[in-house]
Amino acid sequence: MKIGIVCYPTFGGSGVVATELGLGLADRGHDVHFITYKRPVRLTSFHANVYFHEVTSMSYPLFEYAPYETSLTGKLVDVIRFEKLDILHVHYAIPHAAVAYMTKQILRSLGINIPIITTLHGTDITLVGADASFASVVEFSINESDGVTAVSKQLRKETLETFNIKRDIRVIHNFIDFNRFRKINKDHFRKAIAPEGEKILVHISNFRKVKRVQDVINVFAQVAPKIQSKLLLIGDGPERNYMEELCRSYGLCGEIRFLGKQEAVEELLAIADLFILPSENESFGLAALEAMACEVPVISSNAGGIPEVNIDGETGYMCEIGDVNGMAARCIELLSDPDKLQAFGKNAYKQAKRFSIEAILPEYESYYKEIIDQVRNEG
Repeated sequence: MKIGIVCYPTFGGSGVVATELGLGLADRGHDVHFITYKRPVRLTSFHANVYFHEVTSMSYPLFEYAPYETSLTGKLVDVIRFEKLDILHVHYAIPHAAVAYMTKQILRSLGINIPIITTLHGTDITLVGADASFASVVEFSINESDGVTAVSKQLRKETLETFNIKRDIRVIHNFIDFNRFRKINKDHFRKAIAPEGEKILVHISNFRKVKRVQDVINVFAQVAPKIQSKLLLIGDGPERNYMEELCRSYGLCGEIRFLGKQEAVEELLAIADLFILPSENESFGLAALEAMACEVPVISSNAGGIPEVNIDGETGYMCEIGDVNGMAARCIELLSDPDKLQAFGKNAYKQAKRFSIEAILPEYESYYKEIIDQVRNEG
């Protein structure tokens, strides 16, 4: 198949999943065309069967902001026509689903009927999409897509509760590439971060309020006096300054390291003992899955789609949102019991294997073929 993929090319989960999906499909012999405003962060080297089409938006004195949606639509029409794509897969509803609808209408006037699949990733529904100024556009765009997928059962449920959706929503979970995320020997790296043999706790996010990064630090403030440990905070975002002030207030600056955005997060997860994810909402919990693939147990909230990934009492523990004391107690319990920590790590790896890219890719291929046949039969 010739597949077009539209995504945000940033560190966010939707862009990462879209890029890894495209690369996986290319490895299986499909031609994959990425269409976005810059090269996706995980599209870092040459790959056979992978093409990148950059969208450029020109500024005009009449517009306060460059009209990206119009530029993207024009680029999509061009790529689909001349590359003869079989299907267009857009990730994140805003604005991509609406742009896909406009693209489809333009192409239809030219005698081309391109199947459109929209994948919902989370905040495009639960946060941005639920805003009254976007809601009607999101609802219409989802209903006008030929196929719709959600990355978790919980996200599907929230979408149906938030909007009047007439389309079937297929759940196809996020996935993990075990060629990249796996437990490997990085003892030299570990010694550089924890020279006294300290335990290493890790959190990865975009440092938005919904991620509750302050809970990570508050948990660590209870763990550190009882367990020699270090905390690695990976990522960046609007809460970064406040988090640094919180670290100073605890006097823990020597034990907590802010590492910013990292492309090779797998190397940091390879040396981790625990992963903490206290989010207020997670459509799936991809960061937790990446940790689990590296045999790292997860201490998380029970929010959103996380329970579909983290199994309480087996691969880690789940607590109520904001239960800092409970999360700290669970961290101390596991870090104090090496055998239990190792057993949970093995369980985490086994659970993560259910979401391997080899298991999930055929679901996407099958769904593509189903939607292509459906559109052809409709005429």
